[in-house]
Amino acid sequence: MAIYEFNGFKPVVHPTAFVHPQAAVTGNVIIGADVYVGPGAAIRGDWGKIIIKDGCNVQENCTIHMFPGTTVTLHEGAHIGHGAIIHGATIGKNCLVGMNSVVMDDVIIEDECIIGALCFVPAKMEIERRSLVVGNPAKIIKQVSDEMMAWKTKGTQLYQALPKEAYATLKPCEPLTEEEPNRPEQEKMYETWNKIKTNP
Repeated sequence: MAIYEFNGFKPVVHPTAFVHPQAAVTGNVIIGADVYVGPGAAIRGDWGKIIIKDGCNVQENCTIHMFPGTTVTLHEGAHIGHGAIIHGATIGKNCLVGMNSVVMDDVIIEDECIIGALCFVPAKMEIERRSLVVGNPAKIIKQVSDEMMAWKTKGTQLYQALPKEAYATLKPCEPLTEEEPNRPEQEKMYETWNKIKTNP
């Protein structure tokens, strides 16, 4: 793990969390149980505090940072999609922030919201519980249905299981020069998820 002390603050990482060796975690950062942090993520608690509560995931190439004196909080089960930026915001329980979205300073996203991919959430916007948000600038277009929330929760559960799987199986290796004839089919490993995603 690329973990860095800054200004006397050392990150705190729960033993069940997995921070990819190619991610960088700096300073005043608290990472809870069963959190997954993907490669390329930058979680920089140099000017303020970052709290990532149990069961969250911060995927590849995400950035979490803030203006000085701010605390960023990702509440339990928050799901931060590939390439998203969280800057000085609060993300509620079981929310999804879509790929390459930007969530700006002092934004408050209440529980169980879905922020669409490529969305820009401007500073100080407050988003009520169970809102579906899209666009640049962000607009609330409707309420998140029970079916959508069940789909989101199942997807997050895959990430909550990923730290244990990564500790058990992830290791550097040399590539093969051709595919083995008995290579397992991943589709069968995730049949339940494949059925869910076709009927969110």
